[in-house]
Formats: sequence, structure tokens, C-alpha cells
Amino acid sequence: GIILGTGLGAMAHKITSPQSISYDTIPHFPISTVESHAGELVFGKLGKTPVVAMKGRFHRYEGYSLQQVSFPVYVMKALGIKYLLVSNACGGMNRGYEAGDLMIIEDHVNLMGDNPLIGRNDDRLGPRFPDMIEPYSKELIALAEKIAWEKRIPVRKGVYVGVTGPCLETRAEYRYLSGIADVVGMSTVPEVITAVHAGLKVLGISVI
Repeated sequence: GIILGTGLGAMAHKITSPQSISYDTIPHFPISTVESHAGELVFGKLGKTPVVAMKGRFHRYEGYSLQQVSFPVYVMKALGIKYLLVSNACGGMNRGYEAGDLMIIEDHVNLMGDNPLIGRNDDRLGPRFPDMIEPYSKELIALAEKIAWEKRIPVRKGVYVGVTGPCLETRAEYRYLSGIADVVGMSTVPEVITAVHAGLKVLGISVI
């Protein structure tokens, strides 16, 4: 499963033998209101690997609950995915980073003031209290680093902090957030929490 973040929808063109389903034809799916998010599930293959990609995601600032934002993760799990690659465009706060850098997410901080798992737990989907000690798979992080080294692609590793948006941060907020994370964004965290709940292995990549 792949969640394509803001500005990254073009990766869907790499999928061979694509079949697309518009979000508005899928029961209970939200509708993406962000201009750069196409709003469709794309099925096909990347190399020899069968994939389903979300071409456009949902955000809390669009007025959706975190349960709605993360619902597609359960749908992809039901379709048979075992791994989730989640990507995003974010704001770099680490002064060693530059615009355009790629960062492998090692961990995150949830400052959205909410959690997609609040409410009655469905034991068929996952446990009541999922362990978040390793939300991003160390195995997949090591694999991504190995491939990046082989392909001579420079990558960073760091911590992502999730906020609701839609306004960008004040100077005081940047000072505060830079003490707990390397980058800040308005997505990713609810989908990853849901993926961990569903027993999926997650790799996260941020575009600074």
C-alpha cells in the first residue's frame, strides 16, 4: 500500500497496468478537497510487486475526523497489503536540512490533539492498546537506507511532528517544535497509528 502525499501524485504514473477507482465511488470514503490530490485508488504493479496507491489523501484540516482520515488504511489492509509506504511533503526545521531533501521517518510525535483509535475498538481490526514503540519498521528503514546508498541517493533520518493545520506555524511554535522534531507536517501520523493497529509494517518518507 502506498499513500502519495502533496505533490507526489506523479509517482502513480510509474505503476504498470494501472486500474483506477475514484474515491467517490467507494462506500464511506471521504473526498479529497486539496487541489493537488487527484482522489483515486490506483491498482497495478511497481516492478513485479502488486500495489495499491492512494493518489491523494485526507487531512484533519479539511474537516474530516481522524477516523475518516485513516479509514483507507483499513480498506487497503482488507485488500491484502502487508506493508504501507507513506509519504508527505513537510516543513524542515532541522537547520542541517535543505529544501528538496528526502528524510526517512524514524519516529513521530502526535500533536494533533486526537487519535484515530479513540472510540469502541473493533478487535477484528487490531488490539485495544497497540504498542507504538516501533511505528516505523526498523527492517524497512534499513532496507531503504541500503537502497539509497546503492543508488547514491542522499537521505536524512529524523522525527516527524504532526499538527492539524491548516495555518503554518508561528515563530514561537517553530522554536518549540524544533526542540522535539526535525520536520513538521499536517498528515501521516493518523494513518501510521492505524497501520500499526492493523499489524502493517510501515516505511515513512518525507520530502522537505
